[in-house]
Amino acid sequence: MEKAVFLDRDGVINIEKNYLYKIEDFVFFDGVFESLLYLQDLGYKLFIITNQSGIGRGYYTQNDFDKLTIWMLKQFENHDIKISQVELCPHMPDENCECRKPKTLMIENILKNHKIDLQKSWLIGDKKSDILCAKNAKILNTIQVQSGHKFDKNLSEANFVISSIKNTPSIIKI
Repeated sequence: MEKAVFLDRDGVINIEKNYLYKIEDFVFFDGVFESLLYLQDLGYKLFIITNQSGIGRGYYTQNDFDKLTIWMLKQFENHDIKISQVELCPHMPDENCECRKPKTLMIENILKNHKIDLQKSWLIGDKKSDILCAKNAKILNTIQVQSGHKFDKNLSEANFVISSIKNTPSIIKI
């Protein structure tokens, strides 16, 4: 069984912009490459799980999302970072699907392809729904970053609250 880090995309990996789907609008957070390389060097497999309701709302298409994802993965590859799988939920919040965080179908889909020990894994997100997804999936270790959606850190249900992903090495040591 391997250990993993499950990452939300918008607000964690890149600057949050409503319904982001264009490469020219995608801006990586400072320190994201160094932090993910650090986690990878510790032996963590890296996964992205992202709610993308802009598809369901008709703001952009699955093809638009795929183009951006291919480009993003290439940027990671250029920094020797391997993202093992990307899962998305294209549905709107009121569709009551099984994949939209805080539900766990995106993680379950990853577990079909990878043998992951959730007890030794982490989830990093910027919203309460990310942290609840981890809890619902039985991922014990959670980090909520303040770089995305604003929240009261005293009300966070995450194990740790940090300003951005660049601070991850101060929390995850093994």
